[in-house]
Amino acid sequence: MQRIHNRLSILARAARAAARPWPRVAPALATGVLCSHVWAQAPTANVPDNAPTDDVPSLQSVTVSADGLGRSAAEMAAPASVLEGDELVQRRGATLGETLEAEPGIRASHFGAGASRPVIRGMDGPRVQILSDGAEQQDASSISPDHAVTSEPMLARQIEVLRGPSALIQGGGVVGGVVNVLDNKVPTAAPAKGVEGSAELRADSAARGKAGAAQVTVGKGPLVLHVEGVGRDDGDYAVGRGWEGGQRVQGSFNRTSTGSVGLSWVGSRGFLGVAYTQQRARYGLPGHDHDIEDCHPHGTHLHCGGHGDHAHDDGGHDHDHEHDHGVPVVDLRSGRWDVRGELRDPFAGFDSLRLRLGVTDYKHDEKEGDEVATTFRNKGFSGRVELEHKPILGWRGVFGIASSDRKFSALGEEAYVQPTRTRRTSLFWLETLKWNDWQLEGALRHERQEVRAEESDVVRKHNGTSASLGATWRFTPGYQVAASFTHAQRMPTAEELFARGLHMATRTYEIGSDTLRAERSNNLDIGLSKTSGDTTFGVNAYHNRIGGYVYGQTLDAVDGVQLLQYTQASARFTGLEGHIRQRITRNLGVTLFGDVVNARLADGSRLPRVAPARAGVRLDARWQGWEGMVEWVQTAAARKLAAYETPTAGFGMLNLGASYRLPTSEGRSWLFYVRGTNLTNKLAYSHVSFIKDQAPLMGRSISIGARYAF
Repeated sequence: MQRIHNRLSILARAARAAARPWPRVAPALATGVLCSHVWAQAPTANVPDNAPTDDVPSLQSVTVSADGLGRSAAEMAAPASVLEGDELVQRRGATLGETLEAEPGIRASHFGAGASRPVIRGMDGPRVQILSDGAEQQDASSISPDHAVTSEPMLARQIEVLRGPSALIQGGGVVGGVVNVLDNKVPTAAPAKGVEGSAELRADSAARGKAGAAQVTVGKGPLVLHVEGVGRDDGDYAVGRGWEGGQRVQGSFNRTSTGSVGLSWVGSRGFLGVAYTQQRARYGLPGHDHDIEDCHPHGTHLHCGGHGDHAHDDGGHDHDHEHDHGVPVVDLRSGRWDVRGELRDPFAGFDSLRLRLGVTDYKHDEKEGDEVATTFRNKGFSGRVELEHKPILGWRGVFGIASSDRKFSALGEEAYVQPTRTRRTSLFWLETLKWNDWQLEGALRHERQEVRAEESDVVRKHNGTSASLGATWRFTPGYQVAASFTHAQRMPTAEELFARGLHMATRTYEIGSDTLRAERSNNLDIGLSKTSGDTTFGVNAYHNRIGGYVYGQTLDAVDGVQLLQYTQASARFTGLEGHIRQRITRNLGVTLFGDVVNARLADGSRLPRVAPARAGVRLDARWQGWEGMVEWVQTAAARKLAAYETPTAGFGMLNLGASYRLPTSEGRSWLFYVRGTNLTNKLAYSHVSFIKDQAPLMGRSISIGARYAF
């Protein structure tokens, strides 16, 4: 009971925080009030949170919200996947990257236990967009891999992944893909019985971690209230046997609390709601080394002197002092307002009008002991309005406008980017047509961006137009082939334009270039799948040619510190993702799966930190309320390297999972689960990580949990 009391106290703090007025939300609320007069009777939710596992639709029939038209993954020409239900509950980790790492073509950036972002098809950072129910996340995770994604996996009800650049309604520059995290913070319907919710507790052995989450939605309409919260406490995690650094990664702990409260007006034709979310987190930065803080460039060469050799001026900070504070710690504070609304049949000729607004005030201090070394701030606004029109000659479509404004600053010892302000406005349009056994689609997007460096008052403006065409053909029952071609343009970020300074977390000295131009990519994606019968499979091949690809070229390296100059060159990404499942009996099946990506510059040289090939085999079983699986995943060695890279050994991991769903009276249910990862306790390193040698992957870990839904 005490643990439950502690978790509920998080919800209370979030509710108090949400009561604070914030004038920036007032215009959005005023707009919504003008629409609310046409709404009346409150509907009830169609699918309860505790629906039995057997009633959950198959992956390919689940609606993809980020698509804009509510299509299923099977109807889309570009590869898409959805995590939901019991599968999501069991695979959720402490970070978004960890949660999605088992998906085809996805790896985690891995920066200890506190920060991990999805890397999709060899691309990360700004080429992979993280959304919160269609609105930009607006944290600082795309700037550097040591910055955490503020999405909380334990509060997600569904996570959608759209691979490749064809999801143009979400962004023209997301040539890697889009991750859309759906949650319940803004109620969209009234609970069927007036109240519904869930509570969950879990623990794991490798980090001696524990976590708890609770959420509840109340109201029969028109007002519906939702309150939720999560608390987690993970210590330094254990690694596989034989690491010369010891048994645990020092500074890999992660302590996070997240709370949210939302209120919606729900009617028969839609909803309008607002939610406030507050997150506090403290996590360590493994691999941080003060011996490198005097590193600085001389032309194209890097010089790293000792602490006692000399002291140089770096923005007025004196580095000629001793440090004995252990591993630096990130102290993160984030507050976010979300406004979401939908009006069905808003006026003649249109099915739906949707609104998404997000306002974020993000800040984190990187502390050395009690001293704040660097403060990162990100104040962001993102807004999106879209209209879905009724069919015209069989064509369904959605179009709209999106806008964002981001103020970013870094102050202190590692202020390697001067304060910047980035403004972006976009117009987008998507159309689809079903014709016999064919589904056709086309999308268009135009973006304009302005980036201003506040200190030097340098302004850089870019604009770009992106377009895609795709088709899906069900050439025989149960089989389909899909193909898409996308021409996309990505505009350089403020960090790529204006970075200049030492970034100790990633052990790099970064130099931007304010003459960078927009990237231009041409992507071809072809997929073949079989969705019914005892044998099912799906395979996707893609080839992406990018002109003016922006990357950090390593000019020099000294003692593991790299001098990076942001530059442009032509690049090619070619890859394959696939799986095949054979049903052995009614309750037993076996799956083979794998992915590989080859990323090179036009001159044949390789790009850094590209994930090596991966393949695995999984045996799954289901019987009554029981489900289980055992799998072996083999990751190849990385020996063909970019300049100044070091090789990474291959490794295999044995994983196991089991769960039991226990229904109770009146539609309530318990879910008990256990998951074991890296059961052979293999010492393994992630080639995509900047700190792979300082922070190996987690060793043997057993996770157990229980979830009650009502």
